[in-house]
Amino acid sequence: MRVLHINAGNVYGGVETFLVTLARNAHLCPGMKSSFAICFPGRFREELVAAGAPVHSLGAVRTRRFWSVWQARRRLRKLLGDFDVILCHMPWNHAVFGTAVKRAGKPLVFWLHNPAIGSGWLEWWARRTTPDLVIANSRFTAASLPLLFAQVPHRIIHYPVASREVVAADALAVRQEFGASRDTVVIVQVSRMEAWKGHRLHLQALAELKDLPGWMCWMVGGAQMDGEPEYLNGLKQQAVQFGIADRVRFLGQRADVPQILAASDIFCQPNASPEPFGIVFIEALQTGLPVVATRSGGAVEILQDERCLVEPGDHRALAERLRHLVKSPEERRIMGRRGPERARSLCDPGTQMDELHRTLSDLARGAVSMPTLSNH
Repeated sequence: MRVLHINAGNVYGGVETFLVTLARNAHLCPGMKSSFAICFPGRFREELVAAGAPVHSLGAVRTRRFWSVWQARRRLRKLLGDFDVILCHMPWNHAVFGTAVKRAGKPLVFWLHNPAIGSGWLEWWARRTTPDLVIANSRFTAASLPLLFAQVPHRIIHYPVASREVVAADALAVRQEFGASRDTVVIVQVSRMEAWKGHRLHLQALAELKDLPGWMCWMVGGAQMDGEPEYLNGLKQQAVQFGIADRVRFLGQRADVPQILAASDIFCQPNASPEPFGIVFIEALQTGLPVVATRSGGAVEILQDERCLVEPGDHRALAERLRHLVKSPEERRIMGRRGPERARSLCDPGTQMDELHRTLSDLARGAVSMPTLSNH
């Protein structure tokens, strides 16, 4: 089966991580041949090319410049004859390219990566083209589907997340690079620099730990979109105001996240708004880290241990959870030891790619029915 994934490619986040995983692990599902059509150059395109995936350029699209949309659609139409199923990732891609796919008579899949909100010009535009199937990344995300496509068949497929072995010496080198001794307890957050990821709440909780020696925090993620540099600067100022700037390091965007996780002791991402799924939670579990998150969204589906979850917005509860973990190596070990198996049960790459292949094959031969959320 020949599959074309359409994604803008101008940022690098969870969606892009997932698509690169498909490219790097194509050998696990030889019956599904994935290609990619993107609009913008950058890290996403570079990693796809490095993985040996076929990448097609649709050209830069600016929705206010209607001719750029027409030109990109024309480039896409020239490609469509080579593929059995087309997937549009996120509302922007579906809005811009979905109509060209439908007019070509190709099966169209919309992948719902974030919950629909039921308003706004982009969802209005996307809603004008009804896909043949919607795939959602979690039950939480799928629950919002009626706000966008009320009567479209859907499936819930968790992302394939590949674990990557890290040499102990590489993890030690990361600790040395950022000034963590062997005894330092490193708390890490890896996420886009967006307010809903919970950085401010995280810093509030860390401010409660000023009296506790022996910890430091790494904030991993760089500014990519408009407004994010200002947000990042605000976080740095907040750390200064709280008196913890010497213990909080902002590492920027990194390509060595597996090494950073392996060099850490606790993963914490206290979302202010629900995470649709949370690839990074899976990556932290794979590494054997105890994970602390807020009780909302995809985190509730991923994290089975109640000790992992605190109520959204409660920085004092978060601080107490972190304090206990910093002081207790045994608690960290107990919480982390079941993580790899939990990650495999949800996101084993071979299993999830096979499920995606079966789903797309069913669509291609007209065998897709309308499931209920309780089936998942």
